[in-house]
Amino acid sequence: MKARLAPVYFEEGINRQEFDGQLGTLTSLLADEAEFLPPIALGAPIPAEADAVVFPQLVGEAYRQLQRFKEIQVPMLVVTSEFGTMAMWDWEIVTFLRAEGIDVFAPYRLEQTRTLCRALGFKRDMRRTKFLVFQDNPGEGMQASIFKRFFWWEDECVQRIQDAFGISVVKKSFKQLGAEAKRISDAEAEEVLRQWEIPAEGVTARAMNSAVKLYAAVKRELDLDDRIRGVGINCLNESFHSDTTPCLAWSMLYEERGIMWACEGDILSLLTKYILHNTLQAPVMMSNLYPFLMGMTALKHEKIPSFPDVAEPENHLLVGHCGFFGLMPKSFAADWKLKPKVLGIVDDNATAVDARYSLGDLTIAQFHPTLTKMIAVKGDLIDYAGYPGSDCRNGGVIRVGDGHKLMSSLYSHHGCFIPGRKEDELVLVSRILGMGLEKV
Repeated sequence: MKARLAPVYFEEGINRQEFDGQLGTLTSLLADEAEFLPPIALGAPIPAEADAVVFPQLVGEAYRQLQRFKEIQVPMLVVTSEFGTMAMWDWEIVTFLRAEGIDVFAPYRLEQTRTLCRALGFKRDMRRTKFLVFQDNPGEGMQASIFKRFFWWEDECVQRIQDAFGISVVKKSFKQLGAEAKRISDAEAEEVLRQWEIPAEGVTARAMNSAVKLYAAVKRELDLDDRIRGVGINCLNESFHSDTTPCLAWSMLYEERGIMWACEGDILSLLTKYILHNTLQAPVMMSNLYPFLMGMTALKHEKIPSFPDVAEPENHLLVGHCGFFGLMPKSFAADWKLKPKVLGIVDDNATAVDARYSLGDLTIAQFHPTLTKMIAVKGDLIDYAGYPGSDCRNGGVIRVGDGHKLMSSLYSHHGCFIPGRKEDELVLVSRILGMGLEKV
């Protein structure tokens, strides 16, 4: 997934020693993110395989070559300092080019440059990617009045993902998968378990075996096509097809193969997670958003009497899914444990993951259903709150800057959560993807 960059030089005014030295520096700094094609002169044809061009050196000749800049039809990166960023002496040229309508990327931190390269390479690689979703009659099963409303079941959603990114969505039967998992022997499941260290509390041997059998059944499907990079199951709405949930399977498949997962078969959240995890190289999970401003609508659904007592409750959210903060693999978590299921909608033999991020800065992100923009919300994970006997045994409490603005901006009850401040990097990723970015 390395970006293919074509270095560009100015025939007039070039300092060949400086250019070659900077190109060598970039080759070293970006060894894991970029492949450099042979240098070309400004105005020469851009190689068809190039994802972008990079200027290791800018000179005053740039002011007199506007037409040649405008003829470049791929992203342009200005990376002119020995530290893998734009040199501060190039602000004038970059400002001039932008004023003339030329969209130039001028990263000011090395991590931004690396993020741009990852996004460029990943954008190309997505054209051979598949998502695999197990479902039969989505929306017709448990809690149909809720699930029938979701855009991710629509053919239009699948088509938009295909059109925007080239990712195809393959659908297979959850009923058949559940039956195949049950046919796996306890002995095979226990052999798999011996190869893993899975912290658990209160999980019976039968429940553990069932969770591992579903992992093994999904893994067999993945073995049939190495282009599958993301997977989901309509695990709640059609829960009657299985005696377990895929929570442990998703964790194991990520740790083993880097496969991203979608709870409830939500392919829009899967797409968001898949792209952001791979471009930002950061942990990301999905969960439900319960803004305190939603009041009883949220409280009734989670079967809790009230939200946590905080100052400025209007600027807070409770975040939880399937009884806990959200599903993530152990490598993403500060604390992680497999526990018995919480929700009544799933089989009594099912399990769920009780996991936490460390407290601190958090970014909430989600792609818009039209795939024309994404939202980025600056938040702070300030605490965890649990309610015994409820559907929220361990939820995250997140503070945002303006809860009322958030309410008018959210795209879904699902959100994707990334530790740290990622808004500035998301600006770059959204531009590479041809999306807008809505900051909240």
